[in-house]
Amino acid sequence: MTADRPPLRLALVAREPDHPLLAGARRLLERDGHLTVRQDEPADVVLLKARDARSLRRAERYEEAGVPVLNSAAATARCQDRDWMERTARAAGLPFAPTAGRGVLGELPWHGPVVVKSLRSRKEDLVARADTPERWRELAGRWPGEPVLTQRPVDGDGWDRKVWVVGGEVFAERRRSELVPGAPERRPWTPDDRERALALAAGPAFGLQVYGVDLLPGPDGPVAVDVNAFPGVRHQPGAPEALAALVLRTAGR
Repeated sequence: MTADRPPLRLALVAREPDHPLLAGARRLLERDGHLTVRQDEPADVVLLKARDARSLRRAERYEEAGVPVLNSAAATARCQDRDWMERTARAAGLPFAPTAGRGVLGELPWHGPVVVKSLRSRKEDLVARADTPERWRELAGRWPGEPVLTQRPVDGDGWDRKVWVVGGEVFAERRRSELVPGAPERRPWTPDDRERALALAAGPAFGLQVYGVDLLPGPDGPVAVDVNAFPGVRHQPGAPEALAALVLRTAGR
């Protein structure tokens, strides 16, 4: 900073403002003399890590005032719609797990092994595998009125490939699939060129700068099964630095 240039003001619109990624980036910026301001105070850049209606409206007010928001309120809201997610990925030429059916879970018949997901992505939503009619009836009994879509399972090895992109920087790991019984587990993993290219292409397609892409190994190459706006990136060295650099670039610093 120079004497005639005031410090950058960063606002966090977040459900967990002390999340390690946010806290790490904030510490780096504050170390260099920049400021973190409270929600609704004047800011130069906003980080939006929340999806509830109140937070989205708060981010929209910043945007209406000409303040850049990462990610935008509109892109964050759209990524909650899994039907829109698939259509957007396919329009961009990205391989994405195809939808087999959609409707209200309690009214849908079972047509063979499927992964069933809440149509609206949210915390503690429904994501489960139904390989038998009994499992399907169990889920329908617990979530009878839930709008869902179903996808044919992508044969894998029981591990999800998690790829996170922060301002063009790629971070990744493998996690034991939540569809596989057992304790959570993570392992180091480096995406290959096709997996990396798929993840990077998702940003422009979805209008995101900070996001995650869940991949599975398909018979013809990697297949995306989910895209998340501003995911919880943890245990990834360099991610806070990448986010702090993105903030500075966005503010023109």
